Amino acid sequence: MELKIYNTQKEMAAAAAEKAASVLKDALQRKPVVRLIAATGNSQLEFLAHLRKRTDVDWKRVVLFHLDEYVGLGPEHPASFVGYIKREIVDHVPLKAVHFIDGKAADPEAERRRLCALASEAPMDLAFVGIGENGHLAFNDPPADFETEEPYLIVNLDERCRMQQVGEGWFPSLEAVPKQAFSMSIKQILKTDTILCICPEQRKAEAVRNCLGKDREVSPLYPASALKLHPNTYVFLDRESASLL
Repeated sequence: MELKIYNTQKEMAAAAAEKAASVLKDALQRKPVVRLIAATGNSQLEFLAHLRKRTDVDWKRVVLFHLDEYVGLGPEHPASFVGYIKREIVDHVPLKAVHFIDGKAADPEAERRRLCALASEAPMDLAFVGIGENGHLAFNDPPADFETEEPYLIVNLDERCRMQQVGEGWFPSLEAVPKQAFSMSIKQILKTDTILCICPEQRKAEAVRNCLGKDREVSPLYPASALKLHPNTYVFLDRESASLL
């Protein structure tokens, strides 16, 4: 794991986008199709705004997955990650394919199995991830399952995770936040060739320290600490998110 700290969120986002474009171009030189996993949330907005401007990436050979989605939410809901992916990525670059998670699937377990089959078809080349205020990676809240080989899970969301969504303005109240979500599993994320973790803002400082601090152990209680196990992970922080390291 390589950790980089920048003075501002703007500098951090630009550097992360530069690294992402470099990884994508390198993979596209070696493979006809590249498989990309994208995180969502406020922490990714400025980074994605930089990345989608890159005309030197052959987006037509990129297949996109997303990390997670709320059970019961459709793309018409402002908090839907399908809607986010469409607004922030798909509407801007001509991707080869996008494998959206159907949050409103009539049979969530069948949808989970469909996602598992798609994820298992070939290795993932690049993943964008963040770190939640409770230390979660994707929607794997603590204590996270570090052992399952299932590529996607249906997980229960803890209250701190749900309150983060209220605090970010996606929902009007805790009661409005779904209690379950589809989430890519920890092991599946770690199978990705290269991982970029983009994590700005002061509100993430405690989680960054707990998960990535040199004196902190890898633990399901701090799910994003699993990134320490991956040799090709690059963590991008701003001065605020790194303030407790």
